[in-house]
Amino acid sequence: MSQTLPAAIPASVFEQRADAIAEAARELSAMGWTPATSSNFSMRVDASHAAITISGRHKGKLGRDDIMLIDLDGEPVGTDARPSAETALHTQVYRRWPEMNAVLHTHSRTQSVASRLFAADGVVRLQGWELQKAISGCHTHESTLEIPVFPNTQHMPELVARVAAWLDAGKPLHAYLIDGHGIYTWGRDMAETRRHLEALEFLLGCELDLKKLRAS
Repeated sequence: MSQTLPAAIPASVFEQRADAIAEAARELSAMGWTPATSSNFSMRVDASHAAITISGRHKGKLGRDDIMLIDLDGEPVGTDARPSAETALHTQVYRRWPEMNAVLHTHSRTQSVASRLFAADGVVRLQGWELQKAISGCHTHESTLEIPVFPNTQHMPELVARVAAWLDAGKPLHAYLIDGHGIYTWGRDMAETRRHLEALEFLLGCELDLKKLRAS
């Protein structure tokens, strides 16, 4: 892939972001959380740009050439490559929270099943789990951590609007599920975002187990 960077972005900075995204993607793919060519990942590069996975690439085989630069309107910068169809959900995070620097979206079996099971409720309410404290800003198991489940659509402005409406209502948001799809979460760096993703995967799995046990 030919990638021409703006003069204000050193090649070493873009390469560091691209390598971090590719490494995370390969590891998450090995865990079975990115089947086929699903999922997308990004990292902020500076106040006006982000690095994001190119559409249609297998996440278990990513390298630098599978990552591209976009501006925060989701437009490609210095390349003819096409970013993920869900790029607007990434740039929404970066525009809304300048302190956030990584976004991960995966399609694990647990996430996908939970998204269908809780779609009618519109939210997964996590309460009483010690691991809730793995999410930045959650300081006690006694709190309630709400993970909204938004209806799926191929029209990204509609999804962006639903996320914005949740936030504009004054509700905390650390992650969200999309019905029949997967999860989005983010953090101040890749390590924090990975921690959020892994904690939420575990917590959603616990909720699914409880549902089965209570029904038996």
